[in-house]
Amino acid sequence: MDDVRVNDRLTIPAAELSWRFSRSSGPGGQGVNTTDSRVELSWDLLGSELLPLMLKERAVERLGNRLVQGVITITAAEHRSQLRNREAAAARLAALVAGAIAAPPRARRATKPSRGSVERRIAEKKRRGETKRNRRSYPTD
Repeated sequence: MDDVRVNDRLTIPAAELSWRFSRSSGPGGQGVNTTDSRVELSWDLLGSELLPLMLKERAVERLGNRLVQGVITITAAEHRSQLRNREAAAARLAALVAGAIAAPPRARRATKPSRGSVERRIAEKKRRGETKRNRRSYPTD
């Protein structure tokens, strides 16, 4: 089992990962009943010393509903081979952790629309209204 690389600075060591294999439903032909191709990958986020306290708190806050007693579990069963499911689960865990520890986006600064953009918007509204007005048919007496 290999380490899971989250980003340039963070790699989850294989020793902290827990793998479970079971029979998968879905495609597989005759081998589906004999091959343990379904993969469950678990990582104890709260018990790990890998993340600094600030990043750990951010991850717990963002992954709150995905954590069960501080452990995050990823399941992969979309491929017929165990190896490909293991790769898919590792990639999914890396993406999930990377998103959870990412810095929050910068706050948007409210700005006023420029005078020119306001004038263009109003001119377009007037043009559109004129077009619709020209479509009307008035009853003749």
